[in-house]
Amino acid sequence: MDARLPASSIPTLRQLQFLTALQAEGSFVAAAEAVGVTQPTLSAGIKELETALGATLVERGRMGAVLTPAGEAAAEHALRALSEVEELVRTVHSAGKPFSGAFRLGAIPTIAPFLLPRALPVLKSRYPELRLKLREDLTARLIDALRARTLDAALIALPYTAQGIATATVAEDEFLFLAPEGHPLAKRNDLSPEHLKHEDVLLLDDGHCLRDHALSVCNLAPGRNTADAGATSLYTLVQMVSGGMGVTLLPKLAAEGGAAAGAKVVLRPFADPVIGRSIGVAWRAGGQREEEARALADVLRNLFKTLASRV
Repeated sequence: MDARLPASSIPTLRQLQFLTALQAEGSFVAAAEAVGVTQPTLSAGIKELETALGATLVERGRMGAVLTPAGEAAAEHALRALSEVEELVRTVHSAGKPFSGAFRLGAIPTIAPFLLPRALPVLKSRYPELRLKLREDLTARLIDALRARTLDAALIALPYTAQGIATATVAEDEFLFLAPEGHPLAKRNDLSPEHLKHEDVLLLDDGHCLRDHALSVCNLAPGRNTADAGATSLYTLVQMVSGGMGVTLLPKLAAEGGAAAGAKVVLRPFADPVIGRSIGVAWRAGGQREEEARALADVLRNLFKTLASRV
């Protein structure tokens, strides 16, 4: 028995592009502009897709276009299907040539602005044909994007365990104590995480892995002498410390990248260095870009070794 669907019910790639554009833009006019067609062409394509699938995918109204539940489900599948096709094209074009063509790299906000300015010139020099597409986001969303094949690799903080995701450590990142100028703890020679238990420790908002690493390092419980600072970036957190609102932990990578430059703060290492997190590369285990993700990890590992030798 032939279980294949009739050709008339199988959407075209163009129709799937129309649907995903409509989901992203929220109107026929904006979606048509995004994919480079006229509005009537896009509207006709959506109608043909609805006929092929036998379901209403879009509710049309004065406020724009809203996808129905069936439309949302179809759009999610369409994104994955289009991503698979793009990966097929990349694989064929770049067979035997690592980092040729587009490589979609994600990075968390506490790594991206401090590592990428150093890493990108090295990558570009080694792989001249590389076209890097960057995305900065929280770890959980980057992992989802790896699984959905909309990212090829991601720079995240480790340890982080996720099913179907492989990781490689490239460097250990020490945590430093950050306090306002004149803070009593900045004068101690025996500074340890234990001393922070009597301080107001400022943390990034929930969802940032750095927050969890800081709590773990200091053996602190959320809400006791810690506070979500309402900050989503290390730059903002530094300014809050500078303003006398508390103390915090700052990754050495960020400190060396200038996160505290110009602020009225004091940076001090702990008496015994505190390794708060590892920096690593994550990718989809067994994916088409696994070899390149491993190569990226090797490049970054060597970069950190070079930087360490200059200290």
